[in-house]
Order: sequence, then C-alpha cells, then structure tokens
Amino acid sequence: MQAEQNFSSHLSLTGSVTCPPISAQSGAKGEPERRILHIYRTYFPETQGGVQEAVRQLCIATQRQACRNAVFSLAKSASPVVCRRPEGVLVRSRSVFEVASCDFASPAALFRLRELAKRSDLIHCHYPWPFGDLLALLGSAGKPFVVTYHSDIVRQRGLERVYAPLRDVFLSRASAVVATSDAYRASSPLLQSLGDKVSAIPLAMDCSQIPPSDEAREAYWRERFGQGFFLFVGVLRYYKGLHILVEAARATGLPVVVVGDGPERQRLANQARGVSNIHFLGFRDDADKFALIRLAGAMVFPSHLRAEAFGVSLLEASAIGRPMITTDIGTGTSLVNAHGETGLVVPPGDAAAMADAMTYLAARPLLRDRMGFAARERCRRLFSADVVGAAYRALYDKVLEQRVRV
Repeated sequence: MQAEQNFSSHLSLTGSVTCPPISAQSGAKGEPERRILHIYRTYFPETQGGVQEAVRQLCIATQRQACRNAVFSLAKSASPVVCRRPEGVLVRSRSVFEVASCDFASPAALFRLRELAKRSDLIHCHYPWPFGDLLALLGSAGKPFVVTYHSDIVRQRGLERVYAPLRDVFLSRASAVVATSDAYRASSPLLQSLGDKVSAIPLAMDCSQIPPSDEAREAYWRERFGQGFFLFVGVLRYYKGLHILVEAARATGLPVVVVGDGPERQRLANQARGVSNIHFLGFRDDADKFALIRLAGAMVFPSHLRAEAFGVSLLEASAIGRPMITTDIGTGTSLVNAHGETGLVVPPGDAAAMADAMTYLAARPLLRDRMGFAARERCRRLFSADVVGAAYRALYDKVLEQRVRV
C-alpha cells in the first residue's frame, strides 16, 4: 500500500510541474499491478511513426493486464512536460540536437528519468536509440529493464561502429530482449549473438481503438479516388521502397494513394511527375486514414530493407480486413502477411513483381475479399491486445520474479 501511495503521489520534476498518477486497469485474475516506464526518443503528438504507435498499442494492451504505464521521450517543444494520455502518462524533456535520427538532451533529462525510474517496477526500452541506451544505463535507479528490439541499424554503419561498445553494454545488462518476430530474430546477427536472452513477441493491434466507419469521410474520399485503389500508409523514409511503388504504378496505371509524410517526399514527387494515377496526400489523421483503408482494395507495402522490421500499418489494414502486398525481407512483414493466405509477398526491390501482384489482385475482387477476411482473423489470433498484452505481462513477471530470487 505504501509503495502504491508513493507511486501515485505527484512527482516534482521542474518547479510546479508534476507527474500525475498513471492510469491502469485491474487484471482479470487479480494480478498485482506493475509500474512500467517506457523509453523512446520521440512520441505523439509531436511526431508520428510506427515505433510510436507500437509503444502506444503496447501500453493499451498491458493496461488490461494490470500495468500502469508511463512514457519518457524527448521533444523539440517539451511543453507541457507532463501529458495525460489514454495509454498512460507522457513525460518529456527537450531535445537539444539531433544527429543521424538520434535525439540528444541535456543532463536534466537524466535527472527526470531517474526520478521516474524510482517510482517504477521495470523499465521498458525501445531500441534503437543510442542516447536512450545511455539514459537507461545511468538513469535506471537500479531497476531492471527489458528491450524491445524494433530494428537493426541499417544505414548508419560507420556511426554504428562508434556506438557498438555502448550498445553491447546496454544489451548485456538488459534482463530480456524482445524481437518482434521469429524471422527478425533469426535474420539479425546481433540478436543471434544474444542467444537465449531473446524471445519473440509481435506488435499489438487493439481493434477496439479503431475509429468506427465515418460515412461522410468515406464519401469524400470515394468521390476523389473511387474504391478499390492500392494504399500505402507510413512515414516516407528511405527503406520504405516507395520509389519501387512509383515505378509499379507507372507500369500498371492502377490507382495508388500514399498517406504519410517524411524526408523522401520531395524526391518521390519528382520521380512521380507524369504518373497521374499516384496521389500523395501527406499526413492524415486517424479518421481519414481508416476511411481510406476501408475504401482500399489492398494495402501495398514495398519496403525493401530490413530497417522495416514489422509494419504497423499492415496490422491496421488486417484489422479492417484488407489484403496486403509486401516484400520478403526476412522480417515481421511476412508474419503479418502470409503469402497466398492474407495477400501476396514478392521479392524486395522488384518493381515488375510488385506491378504483377497489383495487377493480379486488381483483377480478382473475390480473392481480395477472401484474403481480407483471413487477414482480419489472423490479426485477432496473433496480434490482438489480449494476446500480446498477456505475453508482455508474463515477461515482466518473469523478470521481476527472477530479480527477487537473486
């Protein structure tokens, strides 16, 4: 009881700023509450991305398993410092500068994290974020931490060699490391080197959080693009393979809608000049995004590098019951999309194969319906909040119980 009172009491951070109690839901079996502190470099509402959504979905899933969740992140505008969100409490420090997609903060962030860690049972780090590794090692306040390994570092190979000593210490001190799929665990040399410390738990998708059908928005987008188009949703990054999708759209003439923004947008717009059947909509809110998913014939996901470890928008498409076209890059994308069952899987970087898959599905509406139904059932069976939340709760309990025995 005293520990609970301490955790729920307001935590002074900076002057009058306080950290409110973290929301939780009682476990179905009366489990003791677990106080979990997540660490990732950026978070909603300032930034949008797959890892941010993965953290949000994980917090929602573990709430059902009697976990109280807080998220610590950096932000360029960290005001207010503390935000109440449905998935838990968000606490932010200011990002001072960024190098190669790695945000850095002042020493004040370490103090803030340490104060949060003292009131947590366990810290959950989301890799990769090199500065986050340092924060976890110096600011964990003696609490155990687990790591969800979202991706290898693919592009910044030179910087990775400099970072490797810190990374190795960080991963060696982690109580457990979680890959988001067996395929990623098997294909990552770094994960392989960690042996039995690594387990596989997929990302979660809480279907109850999906906005209901909005007839007005669907009518608006149907008027613009019709129905049955191919849809991509995500941040426009180098590893998403969207240059391949542009060429597939050029070859097929089929309608393609791209939702999202990011560093590759201008380059893609230049490439797509003269390709009138591909439409770049920029970032859209959830209501528009899910209206477009409901109208789409299939989700197309051309990521060609293994920096794409899973694909949250694939789960969103599956939850709505839409088939998918993905590439075989040895990651979780082929866990979500089972070839021939929930969609088609093609070789990475092959615009002709992507175009053939699009043409094949476009001509077979009944097959799209069957695959969409199978995708929805697979999502509920493997990626539901209940399934993933229970797996993480079991991992948290195992780590904490082992620590007590030691």
